[in-house]
Amino acid sequence: MTREPVVVAEDLRRSYGDTVALDGVSLTVEAGEVFGLVGPNGAGKTTLVRALTGTTSVEGRVRVFGDPPAEGDRSRVGLLPQEFAPAGRLTVRELLGYYAGLYDEARAVDAVVDDVGLADTADTWYEELSGGQRRRACVGAALVNDPDLLFLDEPTTGIDPAGRRAVWGLVESLSADGTAVVLTSHSMTEIERLSDRVGLLRDGGLVAVGPPGGLVADHAGPARLVVEPADGTEPSATGGDGGQGDDGTTALADALREAGFTVTVGDGEVAVEAVAPTEIGAAVDGLDAAGVDYDALTWTEPGLEDAYLRLTGEAFEGLRQPGASVVDDPTDADPGGHGGTGGGNTGEGGGDETTEVEA
Repeated sequence: MTREPVVVAEDLRRSYGDTVALDGVSLTVEAGEVFGLVGPNGAGKTTLVRALTGTTSVEGRVRVFGDPPAEGDRSRVGLLPQEFAPAGRLTVRELLGYYAGLYDEARAVDAVVDDVGLADTADTWYEELSGGQRRRACVGAALVNDPDLLFLDEPTTGIDPAGRRAVWGLVESLSADGTAVVLTSHSMTEIERLSDRVGLLRDGGLVAVGPPGGLVADHAGPARLVVEPADGTEPSATGGDGGQGDDGTTALADALREAGFTVTVGDGEVAVEAVAPTEIGAAVDGLDAAGVDYDALTWTEPGLEDAYLRLTGEAFEGLRQPGASVVDDPTDADPGGHGGTGGGNTGEGGGDETTEVEA
């Protein structure tokens, strides 16, 4: 027997005056799936989550476990909104105990405290916790009812790297146990690490849906190797490349072409498209053989941010910026690859991967 998806949304539409918040959004979320939502502020993420949790009215059809979300069993759903302000004079244990008391069946509070890594601060008032600890306490509040469907809106905002990894591991464990997770985040590392599928939102519409790796492969473009000429490079006597040689790029371009690469010349740099990391060494050898100096080689693998940019023509603030690692020998470069507040319940890792090689 075919099992119905946990979440089914068909042609969802919602406007606030002249502002279109949702424009015909359709999606499904299966049991055990992490579905990531990516989009800038104003793209419609919050309205979509509210529609799926039954906390706002929309045109179209929404079903959660087969029922309209406002009419189904809300004890099966957990929600971590982006902003949440519980009573400051409750301890972590008291806060989670309060939420656990809202349900006929709830997880043991101490087990949830351990899951979110707050065992050492379980008896600390919420107002005395750090920002990251507060956020983890709120994650715990969304988990006390052991939900079968969990909505996480920016779950790791303000959390330190170790705490972030702990939350990621918790999400992965929940997914492995069959919990469906809808995740919104501005962190491409987080989305790419956790999501089985990603929906890219713009102006209230889904411009693409698919596995992170598939979206990158289909829409982000090829990897690039960018070469910057050395400071003080003498202008080329020929001034080739349409005059671009005045900034020292002509000799770089000629050497790379001689080595068998196809290049484009820009303002102060030469770019080689569709370069595998194993080909960086050949580029360096070509430059060395020609006796051409350069300041840096930067190899960039596209990510979801690039896919979003190419699909929408827009970049947006808050996405992970490229991280750079410097290696002495470009043949040893290993740039890696891509992996596939607080709390309440509805009772209410990426961008580019960059390796920079210094001359």
